[in-house]
Amino acid sequence: MESRYNPAAIEEKWQQVWAEQGLDLAPENSSLPKYYAVSMFPYPSGNLHMGHVRNYTITDVIARHKRMQGYRVLHPMGWDAFGLPAENAAIERGVPPAKWTQQNIEQMRNQLKQLGLSIDWTREVATCSPDYYHWTQWLFLEFFRAGLAYQKEATVNWDPIDQTVLANEQVDSQGKSWRSGALVERRLLRQWFLKITDYAEQLLTDLDKLEGWPDRVKLMQENWIGKSTGAQVTFTTETGEALTVFTTRPDTLWGATFMVLSPEHPLVESLTTPEQAEAIALYQAAAAGKSEIDRTAEDKEKTGVWTGSYALNPVNGEKIPVWIADYVLMGYGTGAIMAVPAHDQRDFEFAKRFNLPIKSVVQPSGQVDQVTDAEMTAAYVDEGVMVNSGALDGIPAGKGAGQSVEAAVQWLEANDKGVGTITYRLRDWLISRQRYWGSPIPVIHCPHCGAVPVPDADLPVLLPEGVEFSGRGASPLSKLDSWINVPCPTCGTPARRETDTMDTFMCSSWYYLRYPDARNDKQAFDPQKVNDWLPVDQYVGGIEHAILHLLYSRFFTKVLRDRGLLNFDEPFSRLLTQGMVQAVTYKNPTTGKYVQPHQVDPSSPHDPDTGEALEVFYEKMSKSKYNGVDPKDVLAKQGADTARMFILFKAPPEKDLEWDDADVEGQFRFLNRVWRLVTEFAEQPGFAEQPGAGEPELTQELSKEEKDLRRSIHLAIQAVSDDLEGEYQFNTAVSEMMKLSNALGDSSCKSSPVYAEGINTLLKLLAPFAPHITEELWHGLGHADSIHTQTWCKLDPAALVVDEIPLVIQVMGKTRGTIQVPSQADRALLEQLARESELAQRYIADKEVKKVIVVPGKLVNFVIG
Repeated sequence: MESRYNPAAIEEKWQQVWAEQGLDLAPENSSLPKYYAVSMFPYPSGNLHMGHVRNYTITDVIARHKRMQGYRVLHPMGWDAFGLPAENAAIERGVPPAKWTQQNIEQMRNQLKQLGLSIDWTREVATCSPDYYHWTQWLFLEFFRAGLAYQKEATVNWDPIDQTVLANEQVDSQGKSWRSGALVERRLLRQWFLKITDYAEQLLTDLDKLEGWPDRVKLMQENWIGKSTGAQVTFTTETGEALTVFTTRPDTLWGATFMVLSPEHPLVESLTTPEQAEAIALYQAAAAGKSEIDRTAEDKEKTGVWTGSYALNPVNGEKIPVWIADYVLMGYGTGAIMAVPAHDQRDFEFAKRFNLPIKSVVQPSGQVDQVTDAEMTAAYVDEGVMVNSGALDGIPAGKGAGQSVEAAVQWLEANDKGVGTITYRLRDWLISRQRYWGSPIPVIHCPHCGAVPVPDADLPVLLPEGVEFSGRGASPLSKLDSWINVPCPTCGTPARRETDTMDTFMCSSWYYLRYPDARNDKQAFDPQKVNDWLPVDQYVGGIEHAILHLLYSRFFTKVLRDRGLLNFDEPFSRLLTQGMVQAVTYKNPTTGKYVQPHQVDPSSPHDPDTGEALEVFYEKMSKSKYNGVDPKDVLAKQGADTARMFILFKAPPEKDLEWDDADVEGQFRFLNRVWRLVTEFAEQPGFAEQPGAGEPELTQELSKEEKDLRRSIHLAIQAVSDDLEGEYQFNTAVSEMMKLSNALGDSSCKSSPVYAEGINTLLKLLAPFAPHITEELWHGLGHADSIHTQTWCKLDPAALVVDEIPLVIQVMGKTRGTIQVPSQADRALLEQLARESELAQRYIADKEVKKVIVVPGKLVNFVIG
């Protein structure tokens, strides 16, 4: 072995050897227990960032550890390769999206391989490849055949200058188009949806099965699904039209004093009187230019317009005005609400703004004098008793058994005024995208047959090449007559292809099902193989995917289970959401401008242009903030193993990590120390003649020094093994290995078989974390097989037992020091050893000992006269 650690000399060498040996290929048809470890696959932007390094290193340590534990491991990688950036590149650089994407994939694949990840590259997938989106289209048709895919009108972001649909990310914070600068409008467009709402209850209740998921992720999904129990009630307009609302507080119906409709509600036009027509039209136009976030912001001033019409409250026959307001969204509930300003703060503010009546129907229990409605300064939302509510008067207000909500539902149903029901905040999944770079939706629109699925035999519907990208007008696909115009598969009539492509979440909602059978050209996957490998045992990714990606993947799994393609309910048994990688950031607090670190003196950070003092803080690495660290720079200087070790050591995996060059250098020094320990051990006289060229044989009675060292070895085995199970604590595992290396370095028995055991153990424990250096050193010790095929270290509990323990000596309750005593000594022996010790004799030799207090295993206290 070389005397000096040189990562550049060993890392590429071992990566090539592992690839030639097929060391990371997932075994097929093995009798071993399975373990499926997956990192959320990346968008191929072209360059790895430190967030990628952290994600994939975490998963790799888990996969390598499981292999050493005797599992057959599937650890694959792929590319979430459709999406807007490739289309933007085509517009800006004239490079076809497929070419741009493929170049990025090749570059990022090479970067990933440099990290020494134990990925089975034979199972690589790219969602933009026809052999992948063939099956994305087939799965869409499975949803279609199950009645779960349908079309309806929905609002989109419309650029009136470029005459094109924009994605949400193409609209800036001022509601303007990223390209033209035009104020974006909201327009209705016929689009495709999946009925995820049909699975809302399953998606909610099955969260209880996900014991290996973080509680906060489950709570986020629960809130997103948003189950609400209440009643559906129909108000009637003066012209006899029905206005249906859902309310979680039907007990407050007697306090409803007005109604509010979404500006997009279909009844707005018929309810608007001629006198209010102009005001309504202006308000609708203004609302169309706002995002949903803007419309529903809590701190937004309430706005609205009266339609000029009234509706009748079904519980008391009172006539109440019907308004429109942008905080009511057509996509939520029925697009209409009853307003109870006395007991809802948003309604209260609206009523005060427009001088609408307020009527209390709940008052605090035991309160004699009721606050008048005119005296109210805020909505009353606490517990109380029902008043002014007919048959509900005197009933405790609330949602519990025997309380007002239950009584109200019973009264509504008994009087045929409404019905108890459950609703969900979750809305059906809009999958249409008016863009080119996505999977075409495999549907043909026939004037006679309607929406007709493309026959399975004609899949995939390929994206056409030679497309012109301008960023203006309709989707490029809608301009290709030769591609659009096709005969109807059912009747042969001239028909037209669907020109929308699918949301990229469609592709990422099932990729983990493709990995077990990635080269299958006859099926999306072989159910037998998928049922063998799934569910994923460990899924690793960012918290930003806590809702949409994970929810859609769960939905896909349940639908495909119901279609007879799977036999499990949930796709991911365990989920780890790793924290962000942050770095020191410099910002001018006056201008908001970020300053590049090389322009700043860290000891006195000032703006180089203005001289102003800069804010200094840690923030997520980003090009725009000039705080990114390029992984290739770290790999070139200190190697992949150092980068991996720092990423794992700096913080627990679920916490944010603060980049620190000094700590990176610290891990490099640790690996150098390991290198020296092993190479010096291998250079000992007679090393080559040792059994197994370094494998220990413990056949003789051990000395105290050997026992102490062996205890350190097995304490490390115990601690590192614990840290790699359950709640992953890679940072403390690295600390334990550093402690073991110190114990080996300080040992006085370097020629002992115990020392050899320690060297071998250190390398095995370190192997999942730093695969290259450990492989090099392992072979340097004379081993023929890879360290990554070795069995994980086995704990010997007997090695943890100590022969002697420290015993505290106290005199009159004051600690005077400690002595070493046999660990199994009883009370009498402890007292004898303590009394006879030189330490105790200094204080009790000439004194009368009146009492001796013995606490076995801890202390002896002498009470003297």
